[in-house]
Amino acid sequence: MSRPHGAATIARTNPDEKVHRTAIVLRRDLVQHGAMEPDLKAARRRLEERKSDLENMSALSHEARAPVELDQQSVGRLSRMDALQQQAMAEAQERARKRDLVRIEMAERRLTSGDYGWCIDCGEAIPDKRLEIDPMAEKCVRCASG
Repeated sequence: MSRPHGAATIARTNPDEKVHRTAIVLRRDLVQHGAMEPDLKAARRRLEERKSDLENMSALSHEARAPVELDQQSVGRLSRMDALQQQAMAEAQERARKRDLVRIEMAERRLTSGDYGWCIDCGEAIPDKRLEIDPMAEKCVRCASG
């Protein structure tokens, strides 16, 4: 199904009937009511910077995620426990970075498709201030908090 230029497609599911319905929200109507198009160049730049930062942090923490050597002759028990805890924390941080990289990829897809800056639930514009803080945001504040 093709979309009119400047329109967002939002799929909703009725939990009782399991029926999908599609609503078309015309962006020019939103702009007339005070919502503004997001700054796509700035958004793309923020996403690229964030992606680069995450990849750099991942490379820097590679050694911290390496398996811990359990040589009992050279390291005491408490030191080994501390090393294992630090390794676990580094692995958790890496999982969070990977989640953010997936969110960045999804945001880049929305940029390409023209859906970036529009809530995936209600179709309303996501304020630029929210996108500045979290350029990967896919929901407006109201839908994200509900």
